[in-house]
Amino acid sequence: MAQNGRIRVAVDAMGGDYAPEEIVKGAVLAAEKDDVQIFLVGPAAILEKELAKYKLTNGSSVHVVGASEFIKENESPVDVIRRKRDCSVAVAAKMVKSGEADALFSAGSSGAAAISAIQFIGMLDGVYRPALVGSLGSFASNTVMVDLGANVDCKPHQFLAFAIAGSVYAKTFLNIADPKIALLSTGSEETKGNEAVREAYSLLKNSGLNFIGNIEGGDILNGKANVVICDGFVGNVLLKFYESIGGRAQVWTERKLRKYPPLRALAGLLFKRLFPATRISSETEKQGGGILWGVNGVVKIAHGASRAPQIANAIESAKEAVKAGVVESMKSELAKFNQGGRL
Repeated sequence: MAQNGRIRVAVDAMGGDYAPEEIVKGAVLAAEKDDVQIFLVGPAAILEKELAKYKLTNGSSVHVVGASEFIKENESPVDVIRRKRDCSVAVAAKMVKSGEADALFSAGSSGAAAISAIQFIGMLDGVYRPALVGSLGSFASNTVMVDLGANVDCKPHQFLAFAIAGSVYAKTFLNIADPKIALLSTGSEETKGNEAVREAYSLLKNSGLNFIGNIEGGDILNGKANVVICDGFVGNVLLKFYESIGGRAQVWTERKLRKYPPLRALAGLLFKRLFPATRISSETEKQGGGILWGVNGVVKIAHGASRAPQIANAIESAKEAVKAGVVESMKSELAKFNQGGRL
């Protein structure tokens, strides 16, 4: 941690659909809160020109750290990290490893961020691949899902690591003392699901965690479980579908009310203010969503389409994760399972 007590966040300023403009703007918004020190990583000339647009106040601290390269759209993350070892996300990861930063944030390729984290920061003992954990927002405010996209194909033992990560998340960010953990499957019976899910069921049942068994898709939002475990393919598809519901429901409602302009306008206003799924991105960012669990450091990943307010929320979330000691908590939980040879 910096000498002034501020949490230091290394930001991949070239990652994201609207980088670097929205990333820099979001970083400035976060810095104005006066409790975080931000390092914008990327080509210095580009970032300094962008940063010059803003007049920082209240002693806000935003610095530029030069990186000669960055990942471009449609480039393979694995190939890029191997070829461009000085790309922005890799340099940011190295800053966490060296102790120059307390957390890494990126709205760029989640694959590139994960590979950089694995290669340059390293994994915790007992975890071989990181996982994305996130809250489902207002519709299920006491429920989190793991994995939301970091691991497409999973081995049974990975589901156990996911459960540990989700449990720590629920305890830390949702204040749930003994989170109920469930495995997402095609039925509640132990024999349901594919081979990996069936084998994972046995591991979770004997884990000592508060495992309540399988749940189906219809149970995700009813609060039956606090931690829902699935592979990253299922989790990512489900999350993106869930996030699309609000917008599509609003369009459908306004279309039905097109003959009644006053009601149509009111419907649009109510959806934006009240309908939970329209706000899931901003809500989950504030609740620690998008943290890459299992890495030996705080790594925060945001949606590529994030704008400045979401970027600021995500940076604040990374700061809060550092303050909450999530890596230390994860280490402590993993140690219990490693001692028993269960990981």
